[in-house]
Amino acid sequence: MKLVTLDARRLLCPMPVIRVQDRVETLQPGTVLEVVCTDPGVLNDIPAWCRINGHEVVETRQQGDEYIVRIRVGGVEQPGG
Repeated sequence: MKLVTLDARRLLCPMPVIRVQDRVETLQPGTVLEVVCTDPGVLNDIPAWCRINGHEVVETRQQGDEYIVRIRVGGVEQPGG
């Protein structure tokens, strides 16, 4: 599993989702993107965006004053990917 981290700390809605969208466009299907945020709204916003766009929320958790959302990029997995 390939894991990519995106720092979206200190960004407020809708910027974390926009950053996720921009980053996902550069990733292969099956890649896991870990998004680190300080806006608690991402716990609702990112999963909603994932449902609309065909990505899977793997994990959401709070760690201190940060919120971490892991998503698996959807789409057709490429051979060897």
